[in-house]
Amino acid sequence: MDDFLLYFKMGLYHVLDFLAIDHILFLIVLAVVFSFKQWKKVLWLVTLFTIGHSTSLALAAFGILEIKLELIEFLIPLTIFITGVINVFTAKKTSKGKENLNLIFALFFGLIHGLGFSNYFKMMIGKEDDKILPLAEFALGIEAAQIIIVLSILSIGYLMQGLFKVNRRDWIIVLSSIVIGFSIQMMIDRVFW
Repeated sequence: MDDFLLYFKMGLYHVLDFLAIDHILFLIVLAVVFSFKQWKKVLWLVTLFTIGHSTSLALAAFGILEIKLELIEFLIPLTIFITGVINVFTAKKTSKGKENLNLIFALFFGLIHGLGFSNYFKMMIGKEDDKILPLAEFALGIEAAQIIIVLSILSIGYLMQGLFKVNRRDWIIVLSSIVIGFSIQMMIDRVFW
């Protein structure tokens, strides 16, 4: 049980770490296009990100995939930037129910985000024979953290749109634009060439 809690907490705190806000920013631009009424798609969003994240983490943990950390550290804010820009340009369509592109981004960009944590995860599990169980426990922690963040974004969006009467399209554009600004700074800080 102690090992479960260790890896679960690692996954939870990995995503909820405000000093490394890349996951939070990515989840914001992924989730901002959804509402509580779309709970099935939101569940898919969180799950697809976890699948992508865990797949690349597993490939790295087993030594199947190895990519330079400097490249991954640059690609992570690039995925955030791309998702935010797509949100801005499709906000009108998204407000009419066209948010499936973010589900695709959650899976494929989740692969890149998983690689960003792979070196640390490999150090944590060391040369353990069983890598599957720690990986599953870690993935559960990631899933729980993502649910917390996504529910927070949906709740804030609900309040902004319901209580303050902010147009859904405007909410998507403003929040995505703020995240784009953060991601541009992150890319500049992580230029590796």
